[in-house]
Parts: sequence; structure tokens; C-alpha cells
Amino acid sequence: MKIENPFETGHIRNYILFYVSVVIIMILFFIASTLFQDVKKAATKKFDTNSTAIKKLQESKKPPPEEEKKFKLLKQAY
Repeated sequence: MKIENPFETGHIRNYILFYVSVVIIMILFFIASTLFQDVKKAATKKFDTNSTAIKKLQESKKPPPEEEKKFKLLKQAY
């Protein structure tokens, strides 16, 4: 059994052609998947900069409770 030299028999050319064909197929699938996909346009949203809305939010905030919760430590650590 004789081992062939890949540089002389054209194996590298075959590998390069195989690689290029796989890349071309991947590109074609990518193009096909993006061409037939419908892109929906989203409505633009604008922030309301009306000062009356900001005042209403500031007035509706509840005041923080004055009583602080105190924790009692245990005599032993478990």
C-alpha cells in the first residue's frame, strides 16, 4: 500500500472546493431566509414631557412610614 502525496494528487484543491461550496450554500440559505421574511414596522413612541404629569406623580407618592422596624437579636447563634 503506497501513501500518496496530497500535494501532487490534488487533494488540497478538492478540500478547498468543498469548503467554498459549503460557504456558498450557507450564504444562499442566509439570503433565502432574509428575503422572504416580512419585517413589521413598529410605531414610534414619544415620551410625554408635560410638566402636569410629572407634578401628578410627585403628589401621588406616599410619605415614608415614620416608624422604623426594630429587630431583636437572639441570645444564641444557631
